[in-house]
Amino acid sequence: MASQSHEATSSSQKTSHKGEHHGDHSDGTLPITRGSYVFSICACINSCNLGFDLGATTNVGPLVEAQLGLTTAQRELFVGSLDFWAIVGGFLSNWICDKYGRRRSFITAALGFIIGSVITGASNSFFILMVGRMFVGLGIGFGLAIDPLYIAEITPAAHRGKMVTWSEIAVNIGIVFGLFTAIMFYGVADSLKWRLMLYMGALLPLVMIYLVLTVMPESPRWLVNRGRFDEAKAVLQKVYPPGFDVDAVIADIKEVIERERLADQNIGWGAVLCPTKAFRRMLMVGLGTAVAQQAVGIDSIFYYMNDLIKRSGIKSETSQLSVLMLLGCCKLVFVFVGGKLFDKLGRRPLLGASLIGMCLCLIMIAFTENVAQITGVALYLSFYSIGMGPGAWLVPSEIFATSIRAKGMSLATTLNRAVATIVASTFLTTANAMGWTEYFLMLAGICFILTVFLYVYLPETKGRSLEDMTLYFAEITNDTSILDAEATLRRNDDVEKPVNELSPLITQ
Repeated sequence: MASQSHEATSSSQKTSHKGEHHGDHSDGTLPITRGSYVFSICACINSCNLGFDLGATTNVGPLVEAQLGLTTAQRELFVGSLDFWAIVGGFLSNWICDKYGRRRSFITAALGFIIGSVITGASNSFFILMVGRMFVGLGIGFGLAIDPLYIAEITPAAHRGKMVTWSEIAVNIGIVFGLFTAIMFYGVADSLKWRLMLYMGALLPLVMIYLVLTVMPESPRWLVNRGRFDEAKAVLQKVYPPGFDVDAVIADIKEVIERERLADQNIGWGAVLCPTKAFRRMLMVGLGTAVAQQAVGIDSIFYYMNDLIKRSGIKSETSQLSVLMLLGCCKLVFVFVGGKLFDKLGRRPLLGASLIGMCLCLIMIAFTENVAQITGVALYLSFYSIGMGPGAWLVPSEIFATSIRAKGMSLATTLNRAVATIVASTFLTTANAMGWTEYFLMLAGICFILTVFLYVYLPETKGRSLEDMTLYFAEITNDTSILDAEATLRRNDDVEKPVNELSPLITQ
């Protein structure tokens, strides 16, 4: 695969020359505009909601278990149900995202967070608690699918790696905020503390709705798909520097859509359910990377961090909260590192280093105790944040062809949350049954297998425009249907060119 990837890189230089000619500088010389920054930051606020719930649930879980008298199985359902409903939200997101646009998807996600946070915080029974988690989970599913997709579609290729990883940075900022609520309400009675922590989850979604209605534009690629070219041009003029030929960008998007039509790739689910070789490779890599993010066990470790800290011998509540905050901050800091390196070093090196590092850290966690074990957890979170954390959303958001991008992200989110549901809702039972040492060794083995999978199948996509991806994967897989469509387009261009050149003479 390594050689195949390099050959594809060489052979597909011609596929990217067009984007570079239009100014999509893969060397990073194209400046990031104020519009790109503002729109990406707004989208990232939605990711903060997921992080907040992850951080808050780490502390809320034990409190809810004690206050409502939950069993261990019910606590696992409380934690894991969020990911289950996120599966449904991720699957449904494609319909709203494609039919009604990216902006309305953001609003849908925010409403799920608001309704769910209020119901969960007011619940007095396990049933009502689970109803609230259903709404929050639906919101998370929508958010996970739309955030990286929107940022990828509104960002030039030269900066896409850095900008898309902002969504993972935002998740980690939300985690720290969620963990901090335990300190914020430290002196409050436990019966009220967990409710206040959950109510706090409704604040950022309100901000998100305001920003969608007043600041954020629609995705230019969705607008082009809908034939709304003037609106798409207006958005692209805010994303690219003054004087940039945005008409050429629109032409690229339209050409990709036409190429996929000529390759018999319908906008419906046929392209996903019965894919050509190029689309099959896209789906295998994109969905596989999304699954890998949760298969490494991140949710089981983070949701039950309190249990791990207690097992390490730390008894004081204040010390436990301090360690939690330290681990959350550690995870956050290294996401910034990963975000900086993705556009410099590429996707393959960082994801590989991340998985190998986590594999070694899980072995360390399995065989150590006390401070050494906490150190292993800190290193595990750091390696996760450098690569698999942001990369698992960056790769799917950029490799799917325009016609299946929303559907691909929807499926990626669905599978990601499905694995998260299994991992988070079975952690305590599985770890107690097979032994904690054996459980972490199993996760280390999974990390090793995933390293091999990505090494074999993941091509390097650094610096490539979204419009390049279809032809790039067609060359990698020798997908003749896509390549023939490209040849047809080129023949059409050759036929049209003389006519265009003669038109001034005809006018004269």
